[in-house]
Amino acid sequence: MTPHQLILFDLDGTLTDPKPGITRSVAFALAHFGITVDDLDSLTPYIGPPLLESFERIHGLDAMQAWEALGHYRVYFAETGLYENAVYPGIPELLAALLAARRTLVVATSKPAVYASRILAHFGLASYFAAVAGSDLAQSRAAKDLIIADALAGHAETPCESVVMVGDREHDIHGARENGIAAIAVAYGYGSLDELTAAQPAALAHTVEELHALLLG
Repeated sequence: MTPHQLILFDLDGTLTDPKPGITRSVAFALAHFGITVDDLDSLTPYIGPPLLESFERIHGLDAMQAWEALGHYRVYFAETGLYENAVYPGIPELLAALLAARRTLVVATSKPAVYASRILAHFGLASYFAAVAGSDLAQSRAAKDLIIADALAGHAETPCESVVMVGDREHDIHGARENGIAAIAVAYGYGSLDELTAAQPAALAHTVEELHALLLG
C-alpha cells in the first residue's frame, strides 16, 4: 500500500474497545422507556454509528424519543461509561511508530469531540494526535462523511492520495469514499466481515499487527 502522510483513525472499535461503557449506557437509556436489556451483547450494533440513528433504527424510537434517550445515555456515559473502555493491545506502539515515521495522525469519530478528547487523555493517547474531529453535543455534525470532511479541513495542503481513513464500520469506509480518500477497514472491531467487505475498503486488517504492516510496511 502507498505510504500515507495523513492518517485518520476512528476511535470506538479501532483504537479502543468501548463495549462495556457504550452497552451499559444504552441499556441505562432504554430503561427509561421500559425496555429491559438482559443481554448487553445485543447492544453492540450501537458501537460506531451515530446514536440518534441507532435508537430509531434498532429500537424503533421516534425522533423525539431518540433525543430523550440520548440525554439519558449521556447521564451514564459522561461520568462512568466513557472510562469503561480499554485500548486495544498494540495500538500505543503503532501510534508511536507512525509518529516516528513522521506521519500526521488525527482522530475522526462520530462520538462528540469533548468525550473523545477525554477518553484519549485518560488512556494516554492524546499526545499522538494532531487533532480530534468529532460530532458536537447538538449532533449537528454526526454523519461520518461530515466528520471526515472536518478532519481534512485542517490539512487542506495534503493531497487526497496521501490520506487514509482507518475504521471498523462501513460508515468509515463510505465516509472516506465520499471525501475522495482511501480507507482501511479493521476486522477486530465491531463491523462484521460481511459488512466491511461489502463496503469495499482499499485494504482490510484482521489484527493490529496487520494494520501496522499496512501502514508502515
